[in-house]
Amino acid sequence: MSANVKFSVRVVTGTALLLGMSALGPSVASAEPVTDSPTVEPAPAPEVLHNITYRARVDGVSRGATVSWAADGDQTLTESPTMVPGRVFETQTVLPASKVATMRLSIQWPYSANLHCEILVDDALVAQADDFVAPRVLPQRDDPDFGSLTCEAPVGGTPEPVIAPIEPAPASDPNLPPA
Repeated sequence: MSANVKFSVRVVTGTALLLGMSALGPSVASAEPVTDSPTVEPAPAPEVLHNITYRARVDGVSRGATVSWAADGDQTLTESPTMVPGRVFETQTVLPASKVATMRLSIQWPYSANLHCEILVDDALVAQADDFVAPRVLPQRDDPDFGSLTCEAPVGGTPEPVIAPIEPAPASDPNLPPA
């Protein structure tokens, strides 16, 4: 073989070895930016909780009083306190502004009494109700709310009424006499 052919074979063989070795070595990252990066959305702000105070009072001789109220976590709690005239049952919870504060006070048949309930949101009175439950000869089975009183109020309050701007009076016709 001639020297030129031997040199060409060596160059080709050396180049092939270098290319083969570079395939086995570490790869080089491209310098182009990745466009498929995930977008991170900010977490929603936690809803503000409001302090709710429920108050119930039974003025009169009765037994079997039951108080139910809306509590935190979409729960309805029930208590059967001993209600003597003048005693106030009070409980507290927290609710978000999107919920409705609800309380139900009831007494058993055949008793009669004045029922009173109040709901305070952040120490401000937002709902108050009074009702007199009169005695009946027979229980009112067709009226499940007989002997009970319900109070409810939106925790976030009612939205402020929108007052429309007063439009100016239309311009009077200059040909008419002044009023």
